[in-house]
Amino acid sequence: MKKQDIMITVDVIIQKENKVLLIQRKFEPFKDKWALPGGFVEDDEEVITAALRELKEETRADLSEDTLEFVGYFDAPDRDPRGRVISFAFGTDLNGTVPLEAGDDAADAQWFSIHELPELAFDHRTILASWLEE
Repeated sequence: MKKQDIMITVDVIIQKENKVLLIQRKFEPFKDKWALPGGFVEDDEEVITAALRELKEETRADLSEDTLEFVGYFDAPDRDPRGRVISFAFGTDLNGTVPLEAGDDAADAQWFSIHELPELAFDHRTILASWLEE
């Protein structure tokens, strides 16, 4: 059995009332599809730090660590076409407002009703369902 490299990512759910913040992917895989803000964890950072960094890079939303709750990890072997990727998801139910502007590898950032979601990249519908069940 060949050992494969395992990559670690983070995904962030920002919910405000009955809406969730999504980004439109600028690059493959899933170019132009909507997704949760997130990305790869760098070698020298913790997953919560990566979640906050990716959120700020992709949406300009600047939250603090104590606002995020751990949702779970998602490790289906085929969840990402780039290889074996395990994602740690975090979420928050936002009370205030955050400035919203697409940045980094996000083409757009928008609020969507949780009842009228577009097709989502990767397994992000599953991740979002885990958050909404809580």
